[in-house]
Amino acid sequence: MTITVYSKPACVQCTATTRALEARGLDFEVIDLTQDDAAMTRVTELGYRQAPVVIAGEDHWAGFRPDLIGRLA
Repeated sequence: MTITVYSKPACVQCTATTRALEARGLDFEVIDLTQDDAAMTRVTELGYRQAPVVIAGEDHWAGFRPDLIGRLA
């Protein structure tokens, strides 16, 4: 499964999300929404207005969600 974290600089919830993924040994890619207009468009089209947005396979969510991250491990 591919895990992508759409993030912004100095985002506390983004940092918490990536740390939680790392702690569980999960591989993921981080995309900076401030540097990638196509990524910003994608998450906006999914209906999200806050970072991080995590896309893991068919699932996706916004914010720091340790409950959902735990299901990925």
